[in-house]
Amino acid sequence: MSDLNGSTDSPPQRWQVLGPGLLVAATGVGAADLVATLVAGSKYGYALLWAAVLGCVLKIVLVEGAGRYSLATGRTIFEGWQSLGRWTSWYFGPYIVLWGFVYGAAAMSGTGLPLHSLFPALSVTTWGILCGLTGFALVWWGRYALFERVMAVMVGLMFVAMVGAAALTLPNLPALLRGLVPSLPDGSLINVLSVAGGVGGTITLAAYGYWLREKGWHTPQFMRVMRLDNNVAYIVTGLFVVSTLIVGAELLYSSGIAIASGDKGLLSLADVLAERYGPWAGKVFLVGFASAAMSSLLGVWNGVSLMFADFVGRSRGLASGHADTRVGGRYYRWYILWLTFPPMVMMFAGQPVALILAYGVLGALFMPFLAVTLLWLLNTDRTPGEWRNRAWSNAAMIVCTLIFTVLAVTELAKQLAKLG
Repeated sequence: MSDLNGSTDSPPQRWQVLGPGLLVAATGVGAADLVATLVAGSKYGYALLWAAVLGCVLKIVLVEGAGRYSLATGRTIFEGWQSLGRWTSWYFGPYIVLWGFVYGAAAMSGTGLPLHSLFPALSVTTWGILCGLTGFALVWWGRYALFERVMAVMVGLMFVAMVGAAALTLPNLPALLRGLVPSLPDGSLINVLSVAGGVGGTITLAAYGYWLREKGWHTPQFMRVMRLDNNVAYIVTGLFVVSTLIVGAELLYSSGIAIASGDKGLLSLADVLAERYGPWAGKVFLVGFASAAMSSLLGVWNGVSLMFADFVGRSRGLASGHADTRVGGRYYRWYILWLTFPPMVMMFAGQPVALILAYGVLGALFMPFLAVTLLWLLNTDRTPGEWRNRAWSNAAMIVCTLIFTVLAVTELAKQLAKLG
């Protein structure tokens, strides 16, 4: 039997096993994660390397849990949330609408920054809008297989750029190995949590099950290949993030160089690379930065649109997997429109303070929501007994919950301080 994209129920060949996991990992590694890791490296050298590795392990656990639930039950993650009570819809509905509006503007601006630096003839806003329209066209008309190939190219470019930058700095291997031993330098707790919690995605982790379905992996017989896909994807992500920390430690920490906050911090790093190794190094890094930003944009335009489509379809009583909720369906396309065009207004008019505050509050709460609901779903009769959590999975998810709760409280305190 074939799915909508021509995939079959038979297990894939070895060269076909990579895809959905790489999409989740690539989508989740955005500019904010890179800057957080760079800052950790610039402030503490290799001391927080273990936190980056821990972050990858935690995300492997969460994504594997989301994938395992989808394959074991044949249900989407939103169907699982619905089974926990109406409160999940009351949270998720407003969150995904507000998140999409603000993220759309942030993603387009984030892609515009490096492209403007590479090709200054066009402004950041113009480049951002062009990238938004490109993403719109690709996910509106493109099939899943094409989307997956484009994302693989983006991942290759960002990986080569960052790993290449790390290799240029000639990392101190003994110091790097010492950084794998957990330690907490004075004042580093928030940096530790930011690095561990920020590696590899937020809401897009929950999109994994939808990408599995679009790939044609939708029964328990794909459990082994799903786990391989997820593990390899986050190993690649781990190498990418570790490379970022190496650059921060060798290029910034050792020289006492501070970088700007936010996405502009990556532009600062491109300037440092160009000054140290020549203009070509800065340009290669900017290409990688642009690829990382564009992969996040494309991943959200596709994956979160599938989540929204499922939310609307289930709210309207449609069967799971209804055509209106799949790639190309009308609810899927509604959200693509929402991500692309209304946020352009924010790019020209500035970002309303109240909207940004609400976005920050809701965004901070999503990862604890995901971790807690996965614990609930994977330890009850909502999941067949064979595929429920084992002790180590529960322990890892509890650690995830604690880390993301502390980060949420920190973020909420920051947003409340802005109100004051």
